[in-house]
Amino acid sequence: MAKVSKRYKTLSEKIEDKNYSLAEACAKVKELKSAKFDESVEIALNLNVDPRHADQMIRGAVVLPNGTGKTVRVAVFAKGAKMDEAKAAGADIVGNDDLVESVQAGNIDFDVLIATPDCMGLVGKLGRILGPKGLMPNPKTGTVTMDVTKAVNDAKGGQVAYRVDKKGNMQAALGKISFSEEAIKENIEAFVAAINKAKPASAKGKYISNAAISLTMSPSVNVDTLELMDIKQYQQVSR
Repeated sequence: MAKVSKRYKTLSEKIEDKNYSLAEACAKVKELKSAKFDESVEIALNLNVDPRHADQMIRGAVVLPNGTGKTVRVAVFAKGAKMDEAKAAGADIVGNDDLVESVQAGNIDFDVLIATPDCMGLVGKLGRILGPKGLMPNPKTGTVTMDVTKAVNDAKGGQVAYRVDKKGNMQAALGKISFSEEAIKENIEAFVAAINKAKPASAKGKYISNAAISLTMSPSVNVDTLELMDIKQYQQVSR
């Protein structure tokens, strides 16, 4: 049994054994900062789906209204004019055959990989390298597209990809503890709205079984799942 640190125990004592409203949870998680670095705010969901059925494999991407707080390096596989478009959009790395050779040599200096459809044959050669790292482009996450400008802007602007695992669990980092409570809440609402929109028609029972938010180094704060399931559409509050 792992030993619980004094710091972790002290933080746990600040959390009541209940399901917090989303607003309360965002306020509570701000009280749990303990690390010297800017901890990530993370959400963990358990969905009542069976990913063994293709129509219940929840996968996609959503652009957070307040970004992730991370600097994202973007690479793009493209040809001809699309290479120029990617560079103009702010992609950090752009190439095709040369980029294949670079990745095969072990140079993976990017966090997100985008590809135009005509380059997927090249990217396919890198499946064994990129797949385990979660970097393979996919149409469902908007990373296989001819609209490279939008894809690069989304990636740079705070896009988060999500995918349910075989047990229905899903995790994502949705900002930093340095964000305001409202900014954290808005990011969570945008993420959950996307998850609710992706609910398969064949899913039965309570869609979100459990939900919690936490910091990189903190215990979790349970969130009211009924409130989360009511978030159907995110609308950013004007400031």
